[in-house]
Amino acid sequence: QNTHTLIAVLNSLQISVFIICCSQAEFNGNPDSLFFNDGKRRIDFVLVYEDESKHASEKKGSQRRREFFEGSLMNLGVELEAAQSVMDEKLVYVKVHVPFEVLCTYAEVLHIKLPIQPNDLAQQSSTYNCFTRHFYPSEDVIAKEPDFFTAPFRKDQLKCFYVKDREQFFTPAVRSRMAYYILSRAPYDVKGSMKKFGISKLLDGGVYKAAYPLHDSRFNVKSKEPGCPNERFLLYNEWAHPKSFYKMQPLDLIRKYFGEKIGIYFAWLGFYTVMLTLAAAVGLGCFIYGYTTRESSTWSKEVCDPQIGGEIIMCPQCDKICPYWRLNTTCESSKRLCVFDNYGTLVFAIFMSVWVTLFLEFWKRYQAELEHDWDTVEFLQQEEQPRPEYEAKCIYERVNPVTQEKEKVPHTACGKCMRVSCGISTVLFWVLLIIASVVGVIVYRLAMFITFSAKLRSDLKYSKELEPFKEYVTPQMATSITSSIISFIIIMILNNVYEKVAIWITDFELPRTKTEYENSLTLKMFLFQFVNYYSSCFYIAFFKGKVVGYPGKPVYWFGAFRNEECDPGGCLTELTTQLSIIMTGKAVWNNIQEVLLPWVKNLIFRHCTQVGSEKVIPRWEQDYQLQPIGKLGLFYEYLEMVIQFGFVTLFVASFPLAPLLALFNNLCEIRVDAWKFTTQSRRVVPEKAQDIGAWQPILQGVAILAVATNAAIIAFTSDMIPRLVYYWAFSVSPYSDGSEHTMTGFINSSLSIFYIDHFNNESRPTVDTPYWFNNITTCRYRDFRNPPGHPNQYEYSIHYWHVIAAKLAFMIVVEHIVYFTKFILSYMIPDVPEALKEQIKRERYLTQVILHETNIKHFKELMKPVADNLLDDIEEPELDLKL
Repeated sequence: QNTHTLIAVLNSLQISVFIICCSQAEFNGNPDSLFFNDGKRRIDFVLVYEDESKHASEKKGSQRRREFFEGSLMNLGVELEAAQSVMDEKLVYVKVHVPFEVLCTYAEVLHIKLPIQPNDLAQQSSTYNCFTRHFYPSEDVIAKEPDFFTAPFRKDQLKCFYVKDREQFFTPAVRSRMAYYILSRAPYDVKGSMKKFGISKLLDGGVYKAAYPLHDSRFNVKSKEPGCPNERFLLYNEWAHPKSFYKMQPLDLIRKYFGEKIGIYFAWLGFYTVMLTLAAAVGLGCFIYGYTTRESSTWSKEVCDPQIGGEIIMCPQCDKICPYWRLNTTCESSKRLCVFDNYGTLVFAIFMSVWVTLFLEFWKRYQAELEHDWDTVEFLQQEEQPRPEYEAKCIYERVNPVTQEKEKVPHTACGKCMRVSCGISTVLFWVLLIIASVVGVIVYRLAMFITFSAKLRSDLKYSKELEPFKEYVTPQMATSITSSIISFIIIMILNNVYEKVAIWITDFELPRTKTEYENSLTLKMFLFQFVNYYSSCFYIAFFKGKVVGYPGKPVYWFGAFRNEECDPGGCLTELTTQLSIIMTGKAVWNNIQEVLLPWVKNLIFRHCTQVGSEKVIPRWEQDYQLQPIGKLGLFYEYLEMVIQFGFVTLFVASFPLAPLLALFNNLCEIRVDAWKFTTQSRRVVPEKAQDIGAWQPILQGVAILAVATNAAIIAFTSDMIPRLVYYWAFSVSPYSDGSEHTMTGFINSSLSIFYIDHFNNESRPTVDTPYWFNNITTCRYRDFRNPPGHPNQYEYSIHYWHVIAAKLAFMIVVEHIVYFTKFILSYMIPDVPEALKEQIKRERYLTQVILHETNIKHFKELMKPVADNLLDDIEEPELDLKL
């Protein structure tokens, strides 16, 4: 107590404290212990630092800040105990214990809800729960969490709460959360009127090497400590272990051990995966339909027919070095295109637009149930405390518009405007930089297409080893694959740069609370990732091959590179290739980062610090060997899944197998993340969360955009609309001699004629003409233009305007129908089930009644001695003073 008083006096006088703030304690040899050496005080947090006295050059500044910080903690009532490392004598572990009285104080500050009475209301069970309960772990293994009526804690109403055991009243997760709150606001230096505080700054400055709460046991061995719940061991065996891949997630135990924030993430990921099974099943059905009908397609038959496609001579697709070629050389690519470009894809795109609405609406309902079960219904942002970084820079005063009281803020209104403007300008600059990198890839495509066109065909012609690939490897395909790989590499490199830029901008803006900080960072990172991942796909889907001119007058980029053309079948196959490469590469790379790297790091660390088998390593030292999650660890998990969600919804019309790939990835992702959190990482600091935060409006925005992109892909990227226009309008009189609607002749009608003498000197082919050319005077190209000799030769024909009108009409009609359907579904499906609303109101009412009755009972107990004394002093028997 004298030490605490001395530190308080010196701190108030702004005098540096150079004393050892916590006592040293020898390890008692119990590797599973979660307590101080006395076996009574629980370890709520562990701080690790390197003892500078072991070095030749002692760091006085770090030692002074550390001692000041630990003195501040003790002044706040926190108890500390230091222990020397068993493995490395340079390391010192400071064990932090928060006494019950201090916990009560900060539980009131943080508005933590705690139990007041067991909930005796009957729980409602849905049909879904009746089906899935067979896949949950047995209640004999993971006991069901008891349900309580809860209320925000108040220290002066302690008797109102259900305190069966003072040591068990606050769960380990809640204790760690409050301990971290104290650590984040304890000062470590005072200069004039400015205070520096927070464990985060000390970690960044190297004063401490690590700060973390303890796992309760080893993941693969039960703890021998009496009373230990072994929750980590249960989570590993029933959730993270590969043998449990078919089991549902024990969300209540995940939430209890890791906190609501991680619990809501795994709940969302599990729900998303379940909903993907439906989308994957329908997408697989559409793929099978396209695969089985590809041979019977009139379009592919005409392309592959030697008498039709073999007789059509196509114009060169680049200047000078590209030769003439026969249409039937694209036979295999046309068959592959028919797998994805069919009427089943149209049905699937409309289905996915409805599916994404159902997914978001039913997630809101499920999220409402979790909020009720996890007691976060009334979790409001104003209850969240300011970030330490925000509080440390509060030097200006303003009048709070709500309380009308003066408060400290870190910047004026003008300063805030300047920070926001600077942040927006930086974001726009980096977005333009991303677009510039995409333009660079496009230039690569244009240059390499010329190279592949000149050399690839000759290599395939004269190489017997490559002869089997002649039908599959085309200049367009080779350019597409190589550019997709390069795009993926650039995406992975730029991600690391953009991450640091987004964090710097958000730090500069200085948001008030952690929720505001994460929401601001989420929007920036998603904008960066959106442009980074999807820009190449948008280029292929909506820009490539759209403005190419015609052979006699091609369009050039920068006056040097001739614009790319699509295959005769369109750019849909190339878009499918781009999506499959990026999705697969991203999944493989993320799993390497999440599984292989932490495992290798932990393996190297254990090997470098290996000790003899006779030494026993304490619990806090075992956890130090694990990898830290990082400040934004869960943020990247959400970002990964939302980017995948964009691939599944935005471009699904070109790749019906995207939901199936996403489903396989998510089944692995759940177990990989579970394995990482339980075995390879230190225990994260539990955080409160009501929902998935800023990711919810982002998902809704992606869902709205997906309707437009898929409608545009079907209208402008695929050949579905031109085929329909030909079938209903141009296959019969007056545009054709036939009287019945047919697809016969579609290939001929979709290719325009060019007179080869009309080539200009810059684009005229200089290569030797093939032997089959036979002095043909015309070649064909993909467009709807008038033939040579027409009064408006090479201008757009009436067929072109029919197709454009049909495409625009299709987009408008489909978008309105789908948006109207989405609106109706959103209106019909309430965000919170009616039964749950009634149950929440009933529980609130009963909670108020319980608190009121408990307060009256407590008041009676306090007044009973006074009433008894008055009753003894008053002689009139008719007065009843009994309470």
